[in-house]
Amino acid sequence: MRVISKKMLREFWEIHADAKEQLQAWHKVVRKAQWRGFDDIRATYGRTVDRVGGCYVFNIKGKDYRLIARISPDWTIVFTCIVLTHAEYNRDAWKETCHC
Repeated sequence: MRVISKKMLREFWEIHADAKEQLQAWHKVVRKAQWRGFDDIRATYGRTVDRVGGCYVFNIKGKDYRLIARISPDWTIVFTCIVLTHAEYNRDAWKETCHC
């Protein structure tokens, strides 16, 4: 899959260095993934991913951070909407930002 954009991940881990390794690992796994539906994502990430509206919420570093992504209708592109701390995620403002 094509991931847009790694820059967002990099900007987040420059502030939250403890997330770097897991964000890089997420990027690597997703780039190689050939998902065709939510069941495929769950087969890769288990209970550490949820679907919220049209978005997919991945737990990063346990539940310290959340990566919110959208996936193209043909399942070829993953758009990283935003990466948040747990506290930021709980405010729910991301749902409007990401159109979830």
